[in-house]
Amino acid sequence: MQHPVRIVLYQDRWPVQFAEIGTGLRAMLGERAMRIDHIGSTAVSGLAAKPIIDVQISVGDFEPLESLVEALESLGYVFNPENPDRTKRYFRDAQDGQHVHIHVRRAGSWAEQFALLFRDYLRSHPEDAAAYGALKMRLAETFGNDREGYTEAKTDFIFRTIARAHVWTMETGWQPGASDA
Repeated sequence: MQHPVRIVLYQDRWPVQFAEIGTGLRAMLGERAMRIDHIGSTAVSGLAAKPIIDVQISVGDFEPLESLVEALESLGYVFNPENPDRTKRYFRDAQDGQHVHIHVRRAGSWAEQFALLFRDYLRSHPEDAAAYGALKMRLAETFGNDREGYTEAKTDFIFRTIARAHVWTMETGWQPGASDA
């Protein structure tokens, strides 16, 4: 069942929810998880977002996948083996409404670094975060139940922002900080 695209104003509880989720993931995965980070719009203070906590788990290797799936399923997450993105392994919570999405990526991969850089850039540039939030609100109204259309319509903004973020990395020497959990 396709849920409508719903964007809400920033909620102060999102970092708290991530902290609880991250603590459970760290306890279960231990050193296998090289990093556990709060990513996506709920990780940027003040940014309007879909009320979904996105978690990125960085691992050295996806294999053995079975043990990773078992560990995350024991915490109530559902593995999606049909995910077409081969740069990650994707899980979501079992709740109707999907309030937690887990993206397992290889440590150091382009996709892992992209998510961290985009988050950190928006955290450091509230004017860009506000513009992104306003765009998402408009697109949610336009696309309603069309999640693919909504996601595609954000692409130009995201890549223009990541180009500015690239310049920012050169000016600041950015590198990811410590893992969030």
